[in-house]
Amino acid sequence: MATQPILDDASADPAALAVFDDIRAKRNTDYVNNFWRVLANDPDLLQTVWNRLQTVMAPGALDPLVKEMLYVAVSVANGCDYCIHSHTAAAKAKGMTPGQHAELLSVIAMASQTNALAKALGVPVDDRFTL
Repeated sequence: MATQPILDDASADPAALAVFDDIRAKRNTDYVNNFWRVLANDPDLLQTVWNRLQTVMAPGALDPLVKEMLYVAVSVANGCDYCIHSHTAAAKAKGMTPGQHAELLSVIAMASQTNALAKALGVPVDDRFTL
C-alpha cells in the first residue's frame, strides 16, 4: 500500500503532468507507472528523479540492458519488490532472455551468500585487492 496517493492525471499538479507527458513521449507509451504517479505528490522530486534516471540509464560505457540487469540486482539486494518487477520487465523489453534472467538470479544469490559469509566471518581484505 502506498504511503502517498497514486495520482491520476486529473489529480496531478500541472508540473507533474508535464513530467508525465515527457515520460509518455520519451517512452513512446500512454502509460505512466505507479512509481511516477506517487512521486507526483512532490512535483519537484518527480522532475529531479526523472531527469537523473534518464541520465543514468542512457547508453554509455554500459549498454541499457546491462544497466537494467544491474538495477534488478540492486533491487533484489535492497528488497524492493516494485523495482524488481519494473526493472525485470524493462530488462526483458531490452532483450534479456530467460537464460540471462536465470543466470542473473544465480549470480545475485551467490553474491548474497558469499557476502554474508565474508561479513559474518570477518574475512580481511587481501592486500592485493586494495588500490
